[in-house]
Amino acid sequence: MRQAVAAATARLAAAGVASPRIDAELLAAHVAGVDRGRLMILDDADEQFEQAYDELVAARSRRIPLQHLIGTAPFGPLTLTVGPGVFIPRPETEALLEWALKSGLGQRPSHRPLIVDLCTGSGALALALAAQWPDARVLAVENSPVALEYARRNAAGTRVEVLAADVTAPGLLPELDDRVDLLVSNPPYIPESAVLEREVAEHDPAQALFGGPDGMSVIRPIVTLAARWLREGASCAVEHDDTTSELSVEAFIRDGHFTDVAARRDLAGRPRFVTATRIGRS
Repeated sequence: MRQAVAAATARLAAAGVASPRIDAELLAAHVAGVDRGRLMILDDADEQFEQAYDELVAARSRRIPLQHLIGTAPFGPLTLTVGPGVFIPRPETEALLEWALKSGLGQRPSHRPLIVDLCTGSGALALALAAQWPDARVLAVENSPVALEYARRNAAGTRVEVLAADVTAPGLLPELDDRVDLLVSNPPYIPESAVLEREVAEHDPAQALFGGPDGMSVIRPIVTLAARWLREGASCAVEHDDTTSELSVEAFIRDGHFTDVAARRDLAGRPRFVTATRIGRS
């Protein structure tokens, strides 16, 4: 097993994979049907293992995402089902999740809290927040048919409600006006001219990646929705490209309905998301 993983690591490194040893071990654990931590205590790899493992390592060498090959992706406390056609949750978004979990939502409302996750993709943020606040009503909004299938699969057996809707549509869901206690979103935000790694460019859906020429074509409508949907004093967090932090802050300030607008960084120190609080109604 050690020799097989070592050989796979060298092969993945030669192919330009960023984390060859980790990927080699995760693929081996997937084929063996064990946790990564138990991999090296297994018996010697047999011929069936070697064949299946070799096929997966070859696929990863072609820069097919690891998550597509094993069918899952971790996000916070969750393991989500993912695959071609849905955006793969990234560790960078966990900084936004951590902020939301510390927002004190459970201590504020005297009613049943309402949380909305826009552009939910696989349902990552919605499901993580629902796990934290099991009494809350959580809505996960997405417009990609493929992503909706994954979100519904991941949300099965939970209280998360998955809705098919386009967040850029004017006047969307007026029944939510002045009712939402927390709004989060990891929308399409990459400027169209950006150069991306092969795993992203060739396998993440473009609909989930690109936010127009300046990366703001979905963020600006989300700001408008947040102004309409949030209760007085309720907060929101929207992820953005690390080159568009100032534009995202400006969008909230220019809207005129928010206070405490703040640019925030991810665990690597890069500008990652903006938070804001809805001011009182006039």
